[in-house]
Amino acid sequence: MPALNGRAYSADRAAAMRHASAAQSAFVLPKFLRKPFRLVMRLAEGNVAVPRYFGTVGAMGFLGLTGLYGMTLGGHTPEVVKATTSTLGFAIEKVDVAGNRETSEIDVLGALALDGETSLIGMSAEEARGAIALLPWIEAVDVRKIYPGTVHVAIGERKAFAIWQRDKDLSLVDDAGKPIVPFSGRHADLPLVVGEGAGPAAKDFVAKVAAFPHLAGKARAYIRVADRRWDILLENGVRIMLPENDAEATLAAIDKLDQENGLLSRDILAVDMRLQDRVSVRLTPGAMERREQTLKERDKQLAQARKRV
Repeated sequence: MPALNGRAYSADRAAAMRHASAAQSAFVLPKFLRKPFRLVMRLAEGNVAVPRYFGTVGAMGFLGLTGLYGMTLGGHTPEVVKATTSTLGFAIEKVDVAGNRETSEIDVLGALALDGETSLIGMSAEEARGAIALLPWIEAVDVRKIYPGTVHVAIGERKAFAIWQRDKDLSLVDDAGKPIVPFSGRHADLPLVVGEGAGPAAKDFVAKVAAFPHLAGKARAYIRVADRRWDILLENGVRIMLPENDAEATLAAIDKLDQENGLLSRDILAVDMRLQDRVSVRLTPGAMERREQTLKERDKQLAQARKRV
């Protein structure tokens, strides 16, 4: 009897080991799939109660996802977002523009390309900044969205420094010589610079002339010659021809001559200062005629004096 019990025990143990080995060799689902698998099995066995309207909600969800896919595939997302968000109360109703003197608010609104349905959510502040930055007077711009429906635009504008004339074209330029807009009559009090290369070189030269207020007050235009040197055209039509180098010393000399002798107020056309060792003066036709008449009178008087001698 004990022998029989031992054999039975050995048989049971062998069966258990075979079962364990079979269990170890069986396929095991990954952890994240176990709960869904058990749910599917319960549904198949009828142990899960399906919520009411589950089919309707599922169908609506499927149709919604299909619509979103088609909207994205067809590139209609911006229009749908704009229509939806504006309907929900996020339409842009106000645009605040600050810091603008030369740029009109109409130009800013045109750059933003707003319409009655543009929403604050759908508007890109970065794209708005890029569009406004293309306007001619803009140097810096910041765009902020203030919910629910306000856009704040802060502008920093370029400053006009001079009027640059090239042939017949007139334009306003900044202190770096970069054109801003065509000259329309505004800012007529700015310095007038003329000639190729005059715009970029104007800042330094105008500053040099400004160091001599007596001379600067008479200047009407600064003329760039061959993009190498400058001439100054005065209000009375006299032209001062400056050398290519050492313009400051020449300006000091001509300023002294005018203040002490009134040179620039005389009946002359030009003062040539291009040569360091001399000053050449070109007379007007009337002054030249009077000079010739004076010389003739002098020669006549000398001839009469010789006769008397």
